[in-house]
Amino acid sequence: MKLTSSLVALLIWILRCVSAGLAWPPGASRNRTGREVTCREGLEYPHAGICCLNCPAGTYVKQSCSRASERGICETCDFGSYTEHVNGLHKCLPCTSCRSADQDLVGQCTSTQNTQCQCKKGLFCLPEQACEVCKTCSKCAEDEEVEKSCTASSNTVCRKKKGSARSFIAGPITAMVLSLMILLLMVILYWKAPTWSKRAVASCCPGGILMKKSSSDSMEMRQNGLNEALEDGVPLQPFIVQSPSQPDNEKLRRLIPLNGDESLKKSFDLFEEIDVHYHNRFFRLLGLSDNAITNAESLTVAERVYQLLKVWMEKEGMKADFNTLIEALLRLNQRLSAENIIARAISNAYYTYEDE
Repeated sequence: MKLTSSLVALLIWILRCVSAGLAWPPGASRNRTGREVTCREGLEYPHAGICCLNCPAGTYVKQSCSRASERGICETCDFGSYTEHVNGLHKCLPCTSCRSADQDLVGQCTSTQNTQCQCKKGLFCLPEQACEVCKTCSKCAEDEEVEKSCTASSNTVCRKKKGSARSFIAGPITAMVLSLMILLLMVILYWKAPTWSKRAVASCCPGGILMKKSSSDSMEMRQNGLNEALEDGVPLQPFIVQSPSQPDNEKLRRLIPLNGDESLKKSFDLFEEIDVHYHNRFFRLLGLSDNAITNAESLTVAERVYQLLKVWMEKEGMKADFNTLIEALLRLNQRLSAENIIARAISNAYYTYEDE
């Protein structure tokens, strides 16, 4: 009778563990990693295989929780640092300083708000875009007038002047005449120049037009151009693969998964190759919120990339596509990383070309 009672008690304990979602007895280790834990975005953060509740804005995690769905010890941010949202950060973010070249200070940093800056007079940044550099306000053309003046958060809005038809025609005609005069002057100078000059001009530049380029500022100009393209919301462009066996203008063939969603999940490790300086822009292009990106900053680089790609996949659902990730890299001018990831995805048998 005692043996039968013990067996019944053991069966009842096993049933209770299964119903509570426990597959291991107390004291046993499941060896769960951060990748196996999916915490509620905006409410929890992963720690040691469990999910802890976020700390309030203005604080950070001084000590993580020891039991799931509980809050650890939260500490108030020191002077000169802040957290604007609930978070799982292990230190507060440092307050930024306004750029003296193009910004004015309008609000001091507090424990729950970063320093507030705005563009100087004559410059602007759109509020929905990352203000990496203030842009110069546009000026209206001769046949236009100001409808709305430029502000720190909006560009100048112009409209056509209300006048006679002559005012609409004079501008284009003047520009055309000037263009023809310049072209004629270039032809005259070309034919009157010495022969060696013609050869030098013809060999250095297409169409015989010499364009100077400063090597010292070419990188900065290229980066500024890329930042402006990102801020202006340029749509993702199909990219080109140049190889000896393909024409220069052939578009890259689409890649399809060999094992459904599992192929996409397995490919996440390949994106650890991305330059860390491009991480925030990459995940913003994928549509992730700044809060989600900030909450993953306490993780290692590999875990951060994997966790944020999981958030993106859950957000996109059926629309989540490996090709979208590659296009985002190309929009950031990270072609080498994109090509390396494609090559490894094919060699690991995660993906293959659609037309094969």
